[in-house]
Amino acid sequence: MLGITALVLVLLFGAAAGRVAVVTAAVEAAARDAARQASISRAGSAAGAKARESAQESLRSQGVSCMSVDVRVDTGGFGRPVGTPATVSASVSCTVPLSDLAFPGLPGSVVRRATFTSPLDPYRGRAVGLVPVEALVGAVG
Repeated sequence: MLGITALVLVLLFGAAAGRVAVVTAAVEAAARDAARQASISRAGSAAGAKARESAQESLRSQGVSCMSVDVRVDTGGFGRPVGTPATVSASVSCTVPLSDLAFPGLPGSVVRRATFTSPLDPYRGRAVGLVPVEALVGAVG
């Protein structure tokens, strides 16, 4: 009887460890995707929204179900002048539910976090905010 109980506990612990490992890898990939998406944007304000969408889509496509997701994007690099090195970074946090495993002593959830930084092209135009269309038309004409 003791052997069966120990086996069940080992299996439940393995399932919890596996779930946490899969979510950790997915959160790291989501942070990478978000930072990359932000780095190819032209404006800081659009970069944040695109990065958040990219992180959510990355987690969804990997089948990760988080109780809550927090995506923070640092677009401060867009404020640097063209020709100078700059970066953007994205931090993704996912709360992983473990309560459904019913393992004694196991917390109800675990938070996994990852941050990734991506360089901005130093010679590509960038803006802190969105540029009004009128300003673009006036600059061309």
